[in-house]
Amino acid sequence: MATQTNFDLVLFGATGDLAMRKLLPSLYQAHAAGLLHPQGRILGVSRSNLTTEAFLQKVEADSKIHITRYFNEETWQTFISRIHYLSVDATKPETFAHLGDKLAERPETDNVVIYLSTAPKFFMPVCENLAKLGLNHPKVRVVLEKPLGTDLQSSQEINDAVGKFYQENQIYRIDHYLGKEALQNLLVLRFGNVMFEPLWNKRYVDSVQLTIAEKLGVEERGEFYDITGALRDMVQNHLVQMLCMVAMDAPSSLDADAVRDEKLKVLKALKPFSVESVSSEVVRAQYSATETEQGCCNGYLQERNVPESSRTETYVAIRAEIDNERWQGVPFYLRTGKRMADKVAEIVLNFKALPNPLFTEGSPSANRLVIEIQPFESIRFHTQVKTPGAGSRVETAVLGMDMAKEVAGRRQEAYERLLLDVIEGNLALFNRRDELEAAWAWVTPIMENWQADKAPLHLYPAGSWGPEAARALLARDGNVWHEEQ
Repeated sequence: MATQTNFDLVLFGATGDLAMRKLLPSLYQAHAAGLLHPQGRILGVSRSNLTTEAFLQKVEADSKIHITRYFNEETWQTFISRIHYLSVDATKPETFAHLGDKLAERPETDNVVIYLSTAPKFFMPVCENLAKLGLNHPKVRVVLEKPLGTDLQSSQEINDAVGKFYQENQIYRIDHYLGKEALQNLLVLRFGNVMFEPLWNKRYVDSVQLTIAEKLGVEERGEFYDITGALRDMVQNHLVQMLCMVAMDAPSSLDADAVRDEKLKVLKALKPFSVESVSSEVVRAQYSATETEQGCCNGYLQERNVPESSRTETYVAIRAEIDNERWQGVPFYLRTGKRMADKVAEIVLNFKALPNPLFTEGSPSANRLVIEIQPFESIRFHTQVKTPGAGSRVETAVLGMDMAKEVAGRRQEAYERLLLDVIEGNLALFNRRDELEAAWAWVTPIMENWQADKAPLHLYPAGSWGPEAARALLARDGNVWHEEQ
């Protein structure tokens, strides 16, 4: 059933990689599923001097190939009939006039979505030029694609610049991880099941692990990645948001601010680092060249457009604590890395072992809950059962559920869900300014320590699970990473 919201979506940076790989394919999926208003339009915008016909040829060549599910040629043709193209230069106010004229053609539009899939340096001039045309009225929504700054100060400057022209409830700061189905299911798993919520606290949970691992290296992104690194690219946004979803208390409702208020409480309760404590609580590392069965894997320093002397981290592991009533004393281990042994994003809750267990024969262990976010969506609970036969020997069995198989219905990709939420005006899955700045504040001492080069840069073989120092980080508490359990 189509949304009742009649929209114009203005996509700045429409010829770019994100638009072609993710945004337009996601909009096609929403269209194919009948989730877009029949009159809804997509206005592609960039500096390139193209006609709509030439832009659609580019879409045909560069975007269509990324649609691997639910594709139908006839449906594709009806989808691209929604698309128009305009050449607009963010730095030239006079080029915005025909965009204003194009939007004025449809006064019946319910809202206008401005998606800024551009470098942050263009956010200010685009917003200013739109505002001069009156395109900052209450029906206008602005989507800001990451990265939103490189530190707390630059993030504040970006938010100040956009905030001059748009109210907070018009600004949608996107983090595609929040649109992942498995992460959204976490709220239902926790707050909709009596068997989990009473145990989701320091009394029963021994430790929590949050992992985002990638098998790929930096590939062709060496120039960008070397000035960004894993801390800015993955920790400050994706991993911190995962942490909030795991650790937050139940919101009073599912309204946007109720959910975001609870996430903010978690961020404010995170135990702060000092510049000195970073060395003992955080591991930074970089992948090195290694030989595999498939051949030689380059190290980070051998990647294209990476300086030979670079000390940029491709791996981060953090031991964090949340100083509140629910989680005080429970270690949260966060890690992310490139060129690791497998591609996986997962949440692992290790529960405390029962005191004075009756069953000591065999391999008894504590219960463990594993929530896999990608590449598959699954929930696995490691429980203790009796080995068949005489005696009381114990072994571990896994109760598992493949979410894609068990829950019927079409699976939405993260960007599709988030784009539909913007069109409908649902802010719950988008970062509020105070959330974003609290996250930046938390990682600032880490950045300052590394800028002063006070912490060592460890090496780990490409294709491994990371450096030995990351194992030692957990070993201090008597713990090991999930793949070693």
